[in-house]
Amino acid sequence: MSSQPKDASYKLFDTMAKSRHVAHQLHLPVQSGSDRVLRAMNRPYNVEKYLDLINYARKVMPDLVLTSDVIIGFPGETEAEAMETVALVEKVRFDALFTFIFSPRPGTPAARMEDPVPRSEKQKWFDKLCDVQNSISAGIHAQYVGQTARVLVDEESGDLRWPLQGRTAGGRLVHLTGDRAVLGTYQTVKITDSNTWALFGEIV
Repeated sequence: MSSQPKDASYKLFDTMAKSRHVAHQLHLPVQSGSDRVLRAMNRPYNVEKYLDLINYARKVMPDLVLTSDVIIGFPGETEAEAMETVALVEKVRFDALFTFIFSPRPGTPAARMEDPVPRSEKQKWFDKLCDVQNSISAGIHAQYVGQTARVLVDEESGDLRWPLQGRTAGGRLVHLTGDRAVLGTYQTVKITDSNTWALFGEIV
């Protein structure tokens, strides 16, 4: 299940911020950075409303880890509108994105819409979006190197170099050295390296 910005509110974010039982992690799909495309998608919000929600959430939860969904190539979308989405991603600086090129689902209104842009052109827009987000994600992760984090060690990886995996409070994946005896426990981990997708560390 994926959350909807129409259901998000200041009250929700205040509640998240005040509760010690709620992780400061939010997946809030924006789908597009173009107001016209959002209307065509029948989304009951616009870019200004979405940004207002994000700005407030970050105000009350400065350590918020924010992810989102984006669709490129919705029927009728122009290159300029796709680049509005890229510009939104650059502005918001999501921790990570789930990205998709539009594909029609039978029975939906979008499946009946005229879609003149070839897949090859949409792929170019999609590649630009991914390049921008990957650079942002890598930069955010690089800031963790040298710091310590509280990590729930929850899985064996099968990788001899990094035999354990865990998650930070914000849901960031951490590859770890250590013994399987710590599985299911919280550990303080020193972050020693990072890439676009994950952090790497050792138990302190």
